Amino acid sequence: MTKATECRNFVVAGHSGCGKTTLCELMLFKCGAIPRPGSVEAKNTVSDFMADEQEKGSSIYSSVMNCKWKGDEFFFVDTPGYAEFIGEYVAAVREADAALVVVDAVDGPQIGTARAWKLSKQRGIPRFGIVNRLDRERADFKATLEQMRRNHGKNVIIPLYWPVGSEANFSRVVNVLFDKDIPAEIADDVAECRGLWLDAIAETDDELMMRYLDGEELTDEEIHTGLLKTIKSGRTIPVFAGSSVKDIGITELMDAIVALFPSPLNYVTVDGAKRKIGEDCPPIGIVFKSLNDPFSGQLTFVRTVSGVFKADTDVYNLSRPGVKERFGSLLFMNGKNQTPVKEAGPGAIFAVAKLKDTHIGDTISAVQNETPLPGIEYPDAVMSYAVSAAKSGDDEKIAAGLAKIRECDPTVRLRRDEITHEFLLSGMGDQHLAIVAKRLKDQFKVEAVLDTPKVPYRETITAPGEGHYRHKKQTGGAGQFAEVFLRIAPNEAGYEFVNEVVGGTIPKNFIPAVEKGVAETMESGPLVGCTVEKVRVAVYDGKYHPVDSNEMAFKIAGRMAFKEAMAQAKPVLLEPVMHVDVHIPDAYMGDITGDLNHKRGRILGMSVEEGMEVVAAEVPYAEMRKYATELRSMTQGRGSFEMNFVRYEQVPANVANEIIAKHQAEAEAE
Repeated sequence: MTKATECRNFVVAGHSGCGKTTLCELMLFKCGAIPRPGSVEAKNTVSDFMADEQEKGSSIYSSVMNCKWKGDEFFFVDTPGYAEFIGEYVAAVREADAALVVVDAVDGPQIGTARAWKLSKQRGIPRFGIVNRLDRERADFKATLEQMRRNHGKNVIIPLYWPVGSEANFSRVVNVLFDKDIPAEIADDVAECRGLWLDAIAETDDELMMRYLDGEELTDEEIHTGLLKTIKSGRTIPVFAGSSVKDIGITELMDAIVALFPSPLNYVTVDGAKRKIGEDCPPIGIVFKSLNDPFSGQLTFVRTVSGVFKADTDVYNLSRPGVKERFGSLLFMNGKNQTPVKEAGPGAIFAVAKLKDTHIGDTISAVQNETPLPGIEYPDAVMSYAVSAAKSGDDEKIAAGLAKIRECDPTVRLRRDEITHEFLLSGMGDQHLAIVAKRLKDQFKVEAVLDTPKVPYRETITAPGEGHYRHKKQTGGAGQFAEVFLRIAPNEAGYEFVNEVVGGTIPKNFIPAVEKGVAETMESGPLVGCTVEKVRVAVYDGKYHPVDSNEMAFKIAGRMAFKEAMAQAKPVLLEPVMHVDVHIPDAYMGDITGDLNHKRGRILGMSVEEGMEVVAAEVPYAEMRKYATELRSMTQGRGSFEMNFVRYEQVPANVANEIIAKHQAEAEAE
């Protein structure tokens, strides 16, 4: 087992198409883990081994890799760059000690780049960048670096000192990239970077700061120690340069991973308290990935946080009290390739097969009384389809298949809408959900039909109303009799039913039946058959018959009296309103704000986050059901958005009239 001090665990992230998979492939090759590097075009890379990834020609799932470089062991995860597969990156960044963000030297930082920086920063792990594809036409290292500095500040710095005293390494890389002496503008930037590095290093220690300000030279050891501190704190983001296709600068990058990336020996915060990490501590780990392997069955991926896990031992699921699991073989993974190992220490990623009740986000430990680690928080879904079986009787197969898919992808959700009564399949976009449907067909042999979901409208009233109904039925034998008077009024606090009957005109034992009739009627309002809400209902008078009155009679009378009151109370339609944050390059600002206004949206504000413009707005859900597709089209795939429910609001009269007319036409056609 590799010592924890010689272990480096990191996630590889960036925009789709920036060369992440090619970089990972080259690192494996240079470490001797594979005999030759594959290519995305040839569909033979280690990480893109799933059939739908090879068909699409890009990463859809995260892939775990492992190799050794000059005595140190790397555990790293290649992640997809498309926004719709963000769940894979969220889970990978949760387990990693550092993030290596790949930036295209031609296109510069894009939405996937910004997303990687943001989530890594939120996670609190050191961030590193590599400007890749510098061998291409129109590649511009300086312009890319300047854009990154505009996005993240002057703390984005070229690393001149890894290991100590190897400034020549960077010069050699630049010479090869440009096939000439360092250009003047790059040379100036190199000189500037030295000052920026020393500024950042001096800030890590008061004594160093005083010596630096006094003009005293810092030693190589002080510089290197200071580098590690400022990188670990997040105050400095080192940026490397290279080409993974031409194998330029990648050796220097890998040396820098050893020299500058953190080891797993640190502290982890649990319930506000710091817990020391060490090889001699109780074994504890976080589950961050699950995979259905055609040969091994369900594979569960664990990052060892502290201690050492061993093969063929019992462990406890701390996130699910009472759940005990048995680890068989521990497997180090390279894509789909497995290498059995006997133990896995801090920083290691291993897979185990056939755990019975352990899921993504759970904490595993060999000690039962440990405190669970923080889990994984996934973003809310941004798109839903109404899902049904293409073949009658296959609904249970779809539900079972989706449950297994969700085991591997928690961003997939399935629920029944209480208002529309549709089963909603939700996820991160239309491509994401299309792949889910394809997996249902390919793996579980059941075909799903995906349709645009209905809007879960609701109804309420805007004025008081009164209703009266006398129910009398006489058909021989015992009859039915009940008479009910009630009032309704708007009530922002929600639904309320009160008994204001005096004098016993309706006996108390029949009041619940009246309320039940009202409640049943509220499930289908008079406008479009949606739930009625925010209404105060008061029953204040009525009559009964000592023989013919019963609960059924009063329920019917309550139902009909409420319908009459609703007709007087000026009912209106309510629609769900969503808060939306749209992340886009500045060039698309006008198109996006104009489109949101056209969708009846209200622009709340604009800001800049990790170099991307962010438009905050509130938009009716009815206008957002296909927004994932529309935004991709408007921005050529360079935009993304987040969306969550805010409240219900009244539908404008002109829009409501169209909705009501359509509902009535559909009802008449049935």
